[in-house]
Amino acid sequence: MKLTTRAHYSVKALLDLSLQPDYGPASVRAIAHRQGLPAPYLEKLLIEIRRAGLVKSIRGVQGGYQLATNPAQISLGQILEAVGETIEPLPKHSPDSNQAEDWVTFTLWQRLHQKLKEALYSITLADLYYDARSWQAAVGEDTNFVV
Repeated sequence: MKLTTRAHYSVKALLDLSLQPDYGPASVRAIAHRQGLPAPYLEKLLIEIRRAGLVKSIRGVQGGYQLATNPAQISLGQILEAVGETIEPLPKHSPDSNQAEDWVTFTLWQRLHQKLKEALYSITLADLYYDARSWQAAVGEDTNFVV
């Protein structure tokens, strides 16, 4: 599976928010700078993610976006869904033929699709957070984390 730019940027932004002290708010500009993302595009994604209830926006000078819930409650599947990404198997319809090979292939794609969905909905931001912190500890990096 290849992640689209929308999906990749969305995951990076939410992981960045999970790394904020006390999950405090971060401005779009700060997230974009830390992650090397275009701020206008990131703003559009965060608006979609806010509508899905995964982040909330805080107004004011010290405002920005912050996670709406604990990172352990936000899955990669939810993030992808929030920005309109779908996880679909390649064949969308059952085969028209009665050949066993076509049906076996179709069934294979259905099974792979189900396993992929299960994986994406079982991996949370908390899992990625711990992976990121482990990496930071291994390389001695503590600031400006880039996913």
